[in-house]
Amino acid sequence: MAFTLTINGTDHEIDVEPETPLLWVLRDTVGLSGTKYGCGIAQCGACTVHLDGQPIRSCSVSAASAVGSDVTTIEGLSPDSSHPIQRAWVENTVPQCGYCQSGQIMSAAALLARNPNPSDSQIDAAMAGNLCRCGTYSRIRAAIHRAAKLLNS
Repeated sequence: MAFTLTINGTDHEIDVEPETPLLWVLRDTVGLSGTKYGCGIAQCGACTVHLDGQPIRSCSVSAASAVGSDVTTIEGLSPDSSHPIQRAWVENTVPQCGYCQSGQIMSAAALLARNPNPSDSQIDAAMAGNLCRCGTYSRIRAAIHRAAKLLNS
């Protein structure tokens, strides 16, 4: 079944089964490999993207349910990693293995869009659904505070 998805501001004609997870459409059909597969059951956050500005787990959302919405992936934040959150991630040397980082960044972007100056507890609550096997949580929190400063200046 063919339908149109708006991904990172561009319309894509997609021909997949409607129940195909959005994650696989992004990676395999559209070729945007920044969104990662982690657990497949919406528990780890590695596949986080934005649907109309809200963070969602793309492994558990059907492609058909995204029709008529704006999907933003890590590639959509900036074409050259110059988004303040991405810059803060580099400045704070957040990633170790890096696998979870696109999901972490997308969750952080959604948090800062709705709360431009979050407290530590607000950051912890917003990021609780994103797991990092390397345990870089304190660096993630520091990077979010740094990104907030960059965004507010």
